[in-house]
Amino acid sequence: MIRRIRLISGLTMLAYVAMHLLNHALGLVSVEAMSWALARIVVPVWSLPPMRAALYTAFLLHYSLALWALWQRQSLRLRGSEYLQLVLGFTIPFMLVRHVVGTRVAESFFGTDIAYYTWELWRLFVLAPSRGYLQLTVLVIAWTHAMLGLHFWLRVRPWYARWREWALIVAVLVPVLSLLGAAEGARQIAALAADPAWQTNAFAAMRPPNLETGALLDQIGDALLWFFAAALAGVLAARAVRRLWQRRHGVVRISYPNGAFVDVVKGTSVLEASRLARIPHASVCGGRGRCSTCRIRVRAAHPGLPPPGDDERRVLNRIGATPNVRLACMLRPAVEVQVAPLLPPFAQAQDGLTRVDFAQGSEREIAILFADIRGFTALSEGRLPYDIVFILNRYFSAMGRAIESSGGRVDKFIGDGIMALFGVTGEPAAGCRDALAAARLMSQRLVELNLSLSGELDAPLRIGIGIHVGPVIVGEMGYGSATSITAIGDSVNTASRLEGLTKEFTAELVVSAETLDRAGCEVPGARRAEIDIRGRHERLEVAIFKSAAELPAADSAAPVAKEIEAVGEFEGLTDL
Repeated sequence: MIRRIRLISGLTMLAYVAMHLLNHALGLVSVEAMSWALARIVVPVWSLPPMRAALYTAFLLHYSLALWALWQRQSLRLRGSEYLQLVLGFTIPFMLVRHVVGTRVAESFFGTDIAYYTWELWRLFVLAPSRGYLQLTVLVIAWTHAMLGLHFWLRVRPWYARWREWALIVAVLVPVLSLLGAAEGARQIAALAADPAWQTNAFAAMRPPNLETGALLDQIGDALLWFFAAALAGVLAARAVRRLWQRRHGVVRISYPNGAFVDVVKGTSVLEASRLARIPHASVCGGRGRCSTCRIRVRAAHPGLPPPGDDERRVLNRIGATPNVRLACMLRPAVEVQVAPLLPPFAQAQDGLTRVDFAQGSEREIAILFADIRGFTALSEGRLPYDIVFILNRYFSAMGRAIESSGGRVDKFIGDGIMALFGVTGEPAAGCRDALAAARLMSQRLVELNLSLSGELDAPLRIGIGIHVGPVIVGEMGYGSATSITAIGDSVNTASRLEGLTKEFTAELVVSAETLDRAGCEVPGARRAEIDIRGRHERLEVAIFKSAAELPAADSAAPVAKEIEAVGEFEGLTDL
């Protein structure tokens, strides 16, 4: 609830700031355009009692929650972007308070009446230019703080990566246009103010603050500055007192797999402990409990670890966490604990979507597809490296899209070969149907690819595909940036063996009969054979297809689906 309140209050103030910045940008047209938009659009919206109450409440809540967040942090050792957002957020009130008092407070409580842009541009850029530059600076600070917060909030969303570049353009363009508009408006006012008669005529109909009101407004501004300074200093002082008290009442040790450890006061989160010890630890959302990239495995702990709260439990359930997996930003141990980060320090937002049971390893029954280009060694002889890379990338792109559009996961590219997994997150029967659909689509895409590369190739590309279904171990394997979700086991070796048999049978596809049966796919005219597989006592029955395009389309499996009684399998077929 606190995070939601902070988010809503921040978005409310962002809407107010964005409208004003866009209003400033109209200075590129004229001061009259700025004043017209202010009087016809901005003021009518934010002068409504509900909107005014929402704005003031949003500021009080957001600032109070910022102080609360500062108090909650056991460590101020943050990443650069997080530290920048924190510093900018607490800087804004100090730089903006006099402007707010001189405009909104003066108008609401002291009856002043000014032609906003005419008066403010003259006061800030003609009468006291240093204040004008300060005002432009605070605009940039406020907008930067808001954009950092917005970025931290959205970057854990899967769709954000597609729009990030456009969002960056808007984030940069709005303040630039605002600064240019304000500068142009100030230039226009400065030119008009060179004529003494203009000031008399321009300010005649206004009710600017008199000397007594101005002095009182300055006192109010000073009081608010002292209030903000006292609130911030009070929290920092309270943090220091708390740390001394906690140190006297003991510390807890948090240990890591490489032998590193850190002694921290009770109440420190594991993520904060990692930062204190300068141990690299992933945290895309900055420790807000959203992205799950800081996930850890609790390797050993004495009884007494606090159970996950509602927010942490919600994220853990989303990633399929086992009982010994926690979020480092949420776990605040009061006893000695040994932890192991589950994701590399450079993990991205999409890595947080990976389920823990995949990463840790689990036995699953899935369909495995292997594909390989036939005679590629001879095809590449005499070609330039550029040509080989170009052809391979076109081939991988076409086959990869066919696999993914059929519901599969491209596991890896091995030379000119491809390994793909189907049914990793679903039922084996659905995985088999998806694998067959992928093989059929790959065959069709290969024909299209050969047509597009006809000018580059002396002979069309040919591929061999092998598909098998069976139990495998699925988990996150590798090292560093080469870590990925993959599968190992006899079923993987069998699928690879079937792909190799396409050479012996002069066929494009060899698929185990078990895969066809599990998919509910009947192909009466398919060529059948029994083969020996190393490590298996029984011979394996396979179906051989000259072209994978001979496989029936997905719709043709519907009659078979009607005969299946299992509800789960029936739903899988109808989805296909």
